[in-house]
Amino acid sequence: MRSPAKRTRDVQTQVKNPDLVDRRRRQIVDAAVQLFIDKGFHRTTTREIARTAGVSIGSLYEYVRKKEDVLYLVCDAIHEEMERGVTEALNRASGGKDALAEVLREYFMVCHRMSDHILLIYQETRTLPSQWRKRVLENEVRITGIFMEVLARLSAAGDLPRMDPSLMELAAHNLTVMGHMWTFRRWFLARHYSIEDYINLQTRFILGLIDNNPGPKDRAL
Repeated sequence: MRSPAKRTRDVQTQVKNPDLVDRRRRQIVDAAVQLFIDKGFHRTTTREIARTAGVSIGSLYEYVRKKEDVLYLVCDAIHEEMERGVTEALNRASGGKDALAEVLREYFMVCHRMSDHILLIYQETRTLPSQWRKRVLENEVRITGIFMEVLARLSAAGDLPRMDPSLMELAAHNLTVMGHMWTFRRWFLARHYSIEDYINLQTRFILGLIDNNPGPKDRAL
């Protein structure tokens, strides 16, 4: 996981203390998310973001250069939270399929907590300058890579059936999108399932698919 100092270098700032930059930018991100959702990115002004964040417009510009930087930081905050939660879940898991279940639970909970942020990424990422769009996509791939690491580890230990690399990669992307689905379909899902229901049912579904995954010889028949 990237350190606060590393994230500070992504977007230029006049402040030298990386921990302070991290805290202030989280304030700015939290303020900007709802404004972007309610009004749209283009109709929201930096002055409104500063006012909602409880900082002066001059102070805001000490931490970001322009509104597009704020949108990138929203995306970065989501990926930071996901990466931290999933990595910690993987480290504390006892092993076997429990490791995958633990990682899925943490990932789905992050998606639940940050549903508005995730929705905003899909709505407004095209607004970002090209270098920020590239970074956001790289971050998405890095999160998927954690799922690939879990599947590869379990497969190597014999806790999951062996999978072709291409199938494992596709499975990892499917797991990533399942978390996002809670955001996209929550207008329906939240009326019928709690987040706990969703996690438990999806985990049973995923583990069932893996248990029934045919080996290379079976697929050839």
